[in-house]
Amino acid sequence: MKSIFKTIFLTAGLFCVSCTDYLDVVPDNTMKVEDVFSTRKNAVEALANVYSFLPHVDATHATTWMLGDEYIGSSALGYDNNVERLRSIRIMRGLQVSGNDVILGQWSGTGGAKPLYQGINQANIFLANIENVPDMDEVTIKDWKAQVKFLKAYFHFLLVQSYGPIVISDNVISPKETSEELLFPKRRKIDECFDYIIKLIDEAMPDLKLITSETDLGQINQPIAAAIKARILVARARPFFNGNRDVFGDFYDFDKQHYFPQDEKKEKWQDAIKAINEAIEICTKGGFGIYKYPVTKNIPKYDWEDMAVAPERMQTLYDLRYTPVDAWNNEVIWGYSNFEQFTWADNYERWLDIQTASTPKLPNKPIYSGEGEFEAKGNVFGSGNWLAASYRMAERFYTKNGLPIEDDRNFDYSNRYDIVTTPAVTDPAYADIAGIMQPGIETVKLHLGREPRFYTSLAVSGSYFRAQRYRINVLMFSGQDGGRGTGQRPDECFYITGIGVQKFTHPQSSGGWSFRTVYFPYPIIRMADLYLMKAEALNEFSGPSQEVYDALNVVRRRAGIPDVEKVWSDPSLTRRVNRHTDQRTLREIILQERAVELAFEGSHYWDMVGYKMAVSEFSRPIMGWNDKGTNARTFFNLETKQSRKFTATNYLWPIDLNEININSNLKQNPGW
Repeated sequence: MKSIFKTIFLTAGLFCVSCTDYLDVVPDNTMKVEDVFSTRKNAVEALANVYSFLPHVDATHATTWMLGDEYIGSSALGYDNNVERLRSIRIMRGLQVSGNDVILGQWSGTGGAKPLYQGINQANIFLANIENVPDMDEVTIKDWKAQVKFLKAYFHFLLVQSYGPIVISDNVISPKETSEELLFPKRRKIDECFDYIIKLIDEAMPDLKLITSETDLGQINQPIAAAIKARILVARARPFFNGNRDVFGDFYDFDKQHYFPQDEKKEKWQDAIKAINEAIEICTKGGFGIYKYPVTKNIPKYDWEDMAVAPERMQTLYDLRYTPVDAWNNEVIWGYSNFEQFTWADNYERWLDIQTASTPKLPNKPIYSGEGEFEAKGNVFGSGNWLAASYRMAERFYTKNGLPIEDDRNFDYSNRYDIVTTPAVTDPAYADIAGIMQPGIETVKLHLGREPRFYTSLAVSGSYFRAQRYRINVLMFSGQDGGRGTGQRPDECFYITGIGVQKFTHPQSSGGWSFRTVYFPYPIIRMADLYLMKAEALNEFSGPSQEVYDALNVVRRRAGIPDVEKVWSDPSLTRRVNRHTDQRTLREIILQERAVELAFEGSHYWDMVGYKMAVSEFSRPIMGWNDKGTNARTFFNLETKQSRKFTATNYLWPIDLNEININSNLKQNPGW
C-alpha cells in the first residue's frame, strides 16, 4: 500500500502533548517551534502529526463505526464489562459516563478517542509557521496549508457531530495571552460552527490537487474535500441540526440564545444539493466512479467455481465483496490507512482491528490442500471470530427483488423462520443458490431469495464466507465451521448471534500460525455515498422525482437489484404500491438503501441521529440465534443477546469535567 500514512505516520510523534487542556500551545519535551519549521524534513513530520489525529476508524475498541445496532462482540470474552473495550457498544448500552473519562471523548481525548482540540492546535501551529520553511516551493506550501486547513475543518465537524455547539479554535494562543475571551472561550451556536467549517473547506479547495500521486495516496485532495463538504452540508440540513425544537429547544447559551436553530430552513438542503453535485463532478474528473471488480485480476479458482452456473451473479458478488477492501480502488474517495503495526504481545487492544475481529477461524473440515494449507484445525491465529452482526442486520437487507422483506409478495415473510433444505447440486433449483448458499444444507427461509449484498456483507449458517484465501462453507451450529466450541479457545472465538460480518474481512488475508493480514484503507467516504446523499437531498428539497430515482439506481444496479421505481410500482411484487411517490415514504426507502449499501461503515448511526430516530431505533435489544444449538432445530431460535439503552441525553456527548473546571464559560450538554 502506497500512502502518506504508511511512510510518515510512524514518526508522527513530534507534537504529541501530554495534558488534556486543549489550550496548551508548546508541548512538553519537544523541540522548539522554530526548529520544527527549519527544514522540509521536519515540516513533513509536522504535517504527518496533524494527520495522526484522525480517529481510528479501524480499531475495534476505539472506533465510532460500532455506534448503532449493527455490531455485537462475544460476551464470552468479557468485553461487555471491560471499560477499555468495545467502547462504542458501551455507549449503546447506556454506559456513557460524565466526569473525567468520557467514552470516546474527542473533546479531550478520553476513553480511547483522539484529542481533536490538540489536533486543531497542531494544525494552527502548522498554518502559522509553514511559510517559514526555507527549502520549500510555493506550490507545495499552498498544497500543505490547504490539506491542514481541511483537516482543521474536519476535526471541528467531528466535534460538532458528537457535541453539538463547540468552541471554535482558529488561531494559536500565545502562552502570554491575557484576553479572557481567548483563554476561556464560549461554545458557538450550531450555525456559526457550520459556517466556520464550510468557510475553511472553501478556502482550502483551490490549492488542493485534483489527483494525488500513488506515493501520496491518503493525503487530502479536491475530491476528498468536496465529498466531505457534501456530507457536512447534508448533516447540517437534516432535522437534528436544522430546526431542532423538540429535543434541544431548551438548550440555551449564557446569553439566553438557543444553541440549536429552532426553525427549519429548506435552503440548507439546496446548499447540500449544490455541494453534492459539485463533489460528484470533481470526483468524476479525478477518476472516481462506481467500482467493478476487474476480471483481469488473478481470480482464485476456488472462489469462481460457480462461474459456469451463474457468471453474472458471481461478477456482482465480486463487485460488492471487493468494493470496501480493494485498496485505493476508484470508488474509495478517502480511505483511512493509518495502520499501526502492533503485535499481539505489544498491544492486544490495538492489534485487533475490525477485520481481524471479524475473520473466521480456520475450518475443522474439510481439509484443504495446496497453497495456504490449513496448519491446524480450528486455529484462531489471525482471526478474532468474535465480532458478529446483529440479527436486525439479517432482516435489514433486501430481497432479490430489491424490496424490504416485509414488503415483497414473493418472500414468505410470515414463515421466514421455517427450516428448509437447500437444493442439491443435481437439482435444477440449485441455479438459484449457486455461489451464495451451500447445496443440501438445512437453513431458514430468511436466508434464501435475498439480494447479493446480504451474501457479501454477512455470513449466515449455510452460506459461504470468502476469506482465508478460501471459500469457506460455514455452519454456525455449535461444533461446526463458524460455530462455537471448536478449535482453540472454544468458549471465546465464535459469533454470538450466529451471524458473521464478512464485509471487512479481506478475502486474501489468511490465518494459522503464519497468518497474514491484507490491510486496506477503510472507506471514510466513497462514491456510492455521494449518490445516496444526492437522492436524499433532492427528495427533502423538492420531493420524489426521476432524478432521485436515478441517483438511487446507480447504487442499486451495481448491487444487482431492480430500479427503485420499477419494483415499488409493481403490485405483483410489493405489498405497498407506490411508496416511492410520497416524500415521507421515499425518505424511508432512501434511509434503508443507505443502511444496506453502507452497512458496518459507521453511517447508519449518524443517519438515525440526523433524523432524530436514534432513541426509538437503538433502544431495542440485540437479538441473535442460539449459538449453543448443535443443529437447525436447536440453533434457529432467536434470543436476546444484549440489552441496549439510548435516550435523548445520548444524542450529545458530555464534555469532560476537567475542561469545564478550567473554563467556566463552557456549558455542559443537557442531561450530563
